[in-house]
Amino acid sequence: MPAEERPSVAASVSVRPLAEPDLDRADEIFRIAFGTFLGAPEPETFFGTADYVRTRWAADPHAAFAATVEGEVVGSNFATDWGSVGFFGPLTIRPDLWDQGIGRRLMEPVMACFDTWENRHLGLFTFSHSPKHLELYRRYGFWPRFLTAIMKKRVAVNATAPGRVLYGELTAAERPDALSLSRVLTGAVYEGLSLEREIMATQAQGLGDTILLEGAGSDLDGLAVCHCGAGSEAGEDVCFVKFGAVRPGLGAADRFERLLNACEQLATEKGLGQLDAGMNLARQDAYQRMVDRGFRTWLQGVAMHKPNEPGYSHPDAYVIDDWR
Repeated sequence: MPAEERPSVAASVSVRPLAEPDLDRADEIFRIAFGTFLGAPEPETFFGTADYVRTRWAADPHAAFAATVEGEVVGSNFATDWGSVGFFGPLTIRPDLWDQGIGRRLMEPVMACFDTWENRHLGLFTFSHSPKHLELYRRYGFWPRFLTAIMKKRVAVNATAPGRVLYGELTAAERPDALSLSRVLTGAVYEGLSLEREIMATQAQGLGDTILLEGAGSDLDGLAVCHCGAGSEAGEDVCFVKFGAVRPGLGAADRFERLLNACEQLATEKGLGQLDAGMNLARQDAYQRMVDRGFRTWLQGVAMHKPNEPGYSHPDAYVIDDWR
């Protein structure tokens, strides 16, 4: 229905924290909204067995928000804290209520989260071909920069990586040191960047595991937070690299190749046939190396940044992520 023919609901919209009883409805809207926008024949089944709503709510219920009309959930949004970096999404609204100002209402609490967390660099992933999405987020100071490719490949069963350790196999006594080393690594990639919450959430929810690549000394050469299989953000038969990075500087490209091998090794061990990973095209050599390995883009969007600066998306960065 054209926007001018829809009844206005702006005045009756309320925004509140997303609660556990809301999750089924929020998940349904999330799938229908994406599926409808992208023209899927059965929008309600879009994303299959992948789960973005429950996993992100469980990671931080205080950073998950619902929009309601007359008490009924009609949309949701999620904020994520990676230390000096913050991003949000997925922001989804029931399709029959699009273009009613609900998206702006759902932006308000996530921007308040970023203020509380004092993140220095903010971002999001959105559709590069959608003027209304770009304009909505531009109003909050976000600016579109490079495209981000969501890529996939079939798993190579012979991939191995020396010095690979899995966070899930560490003892409780060993994990604090591993988290500390991960902060050192990500802080070298971008000052203050921390994946500690993501690593712990992945472990606590049983979503997959985090790869740690040992270096020559006590430092890490790389890490990758991986979701594995149905019920995670990966989906059935998929290993999804939600975040990956290697120590910058001389030899970073070789470390990146080793990290990709380690991700494929984990997928093989989990019995998963496909490896998914997001790559911002500002990271030119990292992107080319993934293409050379057989990764191909199946979904493409644009990363929007606040402020209009590269953050850790630049040619010398060997980082995997997609801010969805």
